[in-house]
Amino acid sequence: MAVTAVTATPGRSGAASATGTGSEPPRGPVLRRRVSPLRVLLAVLLILGFALAGAVVADRIDTRLPVLATARGINAGQVITEADLTVVRVAADSTVATVSETDRGAVVGRTAAVPLVAGALLSPGQLGAAAWPPAGQALVAVGVKPGRLPSGVTAGSHVLVLIVPSSADVGTGGAAQVVQAEATVWSLEEAKDQSGDMAVSLLIAEVDGRRLAAVVGDVTLVQLGVGR
Repeated sequence: MAVTAVTATPGRSGAASATGTGSEPPRGPVLRRRVSPLRVLLAVLLILGFALAGAVVADRIDTRLPVLATARGINAGQVITEADLTVVRVAADSTVATVSETDRGAVVGRTAAVPLVAGALLSPGQLGAAAWPPAGQALVAVGVKPGRLPSGVTAGSHVLVLIVPSSADVGTGGAAQVVQAEATVWSLEEAKDQSGDMAVSLLIAEVDGRRLAAVVGDVTLVQLGVGR
């Protein structure tokens, strides 16, 4: 039986398949879009406009009120000046007594009825004739030598005051009677005579204040626990 061999001659399509370039689209120049400076400027102005509008709306719906507060500490009986006041915005309840910013002129020149700490909201009841110390209490200053004052004692600490009378007060052959009373530390600062002593102001019952002031001797402060 005769076998006939047929040889195929590659055509154009076969050549294209072999090279793999027959399906690629023709490449042209790449076009880039130019950004208009005017459009950028308009976009920035639009963003700023929305931000400003939002700030205005937020300010109009702010329910906080401008009231007066103390810019620094004020002592009882001290005349209040412009420098003593600052304005803060608070969302105060209607039951909270405050002084409006518009009443600033009426506050300047008046006296503080009680001691005021820096940053405290001002209220009408804090103005007027000095009402400090409270009735039945007194402020007593004592000098405390180094080693007789616990390091943790600060303004507001509850302490026991112990005074051992000097030998001159005790007399010959007498026994020293320690005078003691409980008090609250109002303030303390280093004495200006460079002795190293601490000058401590104590808020104390008036009767105890009289007893302490009448005794000359070494003062020791004992810090008491909270809640006593």
